[in-house]
Amino acid sequence: MNLVFDIETVGVEFETLSDSQKEFLLRYTESEKDPIKKEELIDEAKRYISLYPYTAKIVAIGLLNTETEKSLVLYDGCKDEEWRAEEKTIKYKPFDEEEMLKYFWKYISKAEKVISFNGRYFDLPFIMIRSALKKIKPTVNLMKYRYDSSRHIDLLEQLTFYGLTKKFNLDFYCYAFGIESPKSKGITGMEVKELYKAGRNKDIAIYCGQDVQATYELFKIWNRYLNI
Repeated sequence: MNLVFDIETVGVEFETLSDSQKEFLLRYTESEKDPIKKEELIDEAKRYISLYPYTAKIVAIGLLNTETEKSLVLYDGCKDEEWRAEEKTIKYKPFDEEEMLKYFWKYISKAEKVISFNGRYFDLPFIMIRSALKKIKPTVNLMKYRYDSSRHIDLLEQLTFYGLTKKFNLDFYCYAFGIESPKSKGITGMEVKELYKAGRNKDIAIYCGQDVQATYELFKIWNRYLNI
């Protein structure tokens, strides 16, 4: 069994950080003299809080079984909100972050390979650090060797030949290879926090499921034509 995975994350409010944390995150903005540009840099720093495991949490984890081609999306929601997509291939299950992480490591330990898009540089480190913060020990180390794809296939690494060519985002590759992009529905990863604040957790779960499906479609193309 191979598993495709993806996560969605939401940062804390900037005001809740300690003074030293705020200072650290904004340190590079101090040298900017133009007040307009400085404000833009500050806004950018605040948006990026969602990308750091020390200032953000996981609000959705998508898992797709390549044998059954069925997906499970764990998401931050009420316990009685378990539901399925209309096509019956995606199941959405509400959990808090700690439960999501335990579920993730349980399933990942059973997989022969895991497949991601930029998982080595974002998803896996984020999951591992969040697990440590929650006092959860990962069941497998998928971060050992960058050039060993026997357990983890990071499609961004594969499609750039480990950084030899320019990196693009998932949306770009989807359009290039004729795959339906999850961003074609009007949602991007940077908008997840606003959806979360608005209580639109199900929309986040759906977006995560679409990300996983797009990653799987990209994997099939890579595996057929470039996995030599």
